Amino acid sequence: MINLALLIFLVVLFTQIVSWVGKSVLQEVSFSIYSRIFLARTASKQRQLRKQVLEEKAELGRTSSQDEFAKWAKLRRKLDKALADLERINTSLTTSKSSFTLKFNSVLWVLTTGAQLFLVWWYRKQPIFWLPKGWVPRPVAWILSFPSAPIGSVSSGAWGAVCKRVLLSIEEIVKSILEPVVVSNGPFPTAPFPTQSESDAKIEPITLEHEKLD
Repeated sequence: MINLALLIFLVVLFTQIVSWVGKSVLQEVSFSIYSRIFLARTASKQRQLRKQVLEEKAELGRTSSQDEFAKWAKLRRKLDKALADLERINTSLTTSKSSFTLKFNSVLWVLTTGAQLFLVWWYRKQPIFWLPKGWVPRPVAWILSFPSAPIGSVSSGAWGAVCKRVLLSIEEIVKSILEPVVVSNGPFPTAPFPTQSESDAKIEPITLEHEKLD
């Protein structure tokens, strides 16, 4: 049987990976794979109808409704039917995607948040591991054993919180390492030189007074 501490860590790790990648990204990738397997025929028919609609619109635009009314009316009926079929297929695909999104989000919640809640509640009285006696003060020991594990042990809830905190700290460290450092290649800032007019304004004539000798 897999170790309980490892199981909780793997569930927390999977939850963080989902958070890092993004639910929307996972959902789009999963639906793309699902549609290629189960909706390939419908998607192929949609592409064919789109191509047909574009071709018939172009041909209808080249046909005069006055000079070739019979041909124009026939093309118009054919185009309307293709547009109705395309709209029906689009509605079917939209409904399939909405249903898939609901199921995907439900499964993802069960595997992440639901799994964590279940493990914390089911193993709430079982210690993950024991702390050395007297290693932490009793209030801290009570917090680590919350909600129902024996005092002096680490509960499943506390262990899950520690795992999440460690993974978030690793994420912050990796981001700080990978974050580009902006280095300025410009010259060092210097004080601006005064203009010629400013220099002339600041220069004042110096007069020397000589003592008169008797």
